[in-house]
Amino acid sequence: MNSDALKKIYRLAGEAVVRFRMIADKERILVALSGGKDSCVMLDTLVHLREVAPINFEVIAATFDPGYPKFDAASIAGFCKNYGVEHHVVKCDVDTIIREKAFQEAPCVLCSRLRRGHLYKLARQLKCDALSLGQHLDDAVTSFLMSACRGQGLTSMAPNVPPHSENAVRVIRPLILAPVSAIAEAAANLPLPAGGHCPFEEQLKSGDRAYFGALVDTLAERIPDVRANILRSFAHIEPDHLVGGQVVHKEFEDAL
Repeated sequence: MNSDALKKIYRLAGEAVVRFRMIADKERILVALSGGKDSCVMLDTLVHLREVAPINFEVIAATFDPGYPKFDAASIAGFCKNYGVEHHVVKCDVDTIIREKAFQEAPCVLCSRLRRGHLYKLARQLKCDALSLGQHLDDAVTSFLMSACRGQGLTSMAPNVPPHSENAVRVIRPLILAPVSAIAEAAANLPLPAGGHCPFEEQLKSGDRAYFGALVDTLAERIPDVRANILRSFAHIEPDHLVGGQVVHKEFEDAL
């Protein structure tokens, strides 16, 4: 499929892959495929780039099945079959673990850790060079605002992250330059699977990420290019013009 919406994503992802040196010749890329719009567009895009890129690389897909009753891993496998992409499923009874660990108030935190750990392990078993995640421009901007407002530092989602431990693998984010609106438009051209279902979806709607995501939308009403502007600012950090980049007096620290 080559709709204008998909072509836009192909162009943005291609730019990101080249700019941030995400994929090298003869590498094996494991795509984390949840069955949602973002991950399905990512798989479609990487398959396209594989066909047109001047280098050769493999695309393999993996789905983390959390064991929820309505999660349809079979439909996600069918989506991969349409692309001729090898597909793996890793299962985990997330709901039981959440209850055992008493994480009902923050289930996404624990689920994310479990999902990442299982996908890291599979990537190593399959001898993959990188794990591709579907986070996009809005995710990066939202994460930055959340971190800054919580006092956790000026940090966000990097496009090409080296392994942080022996048990991890390199993480890439090919959609990092694509706004969520463009991804949603592109996804409308794909035969999306019935895919995943999360019983905590309603809880997510009232969470911090949803709040800050809505805040970005509000900012965009006044500054239409706010997402791209924040992304551009990531590359222009001036420590001498930040409080943390200079000596902080003891009295000021005490006041905080």
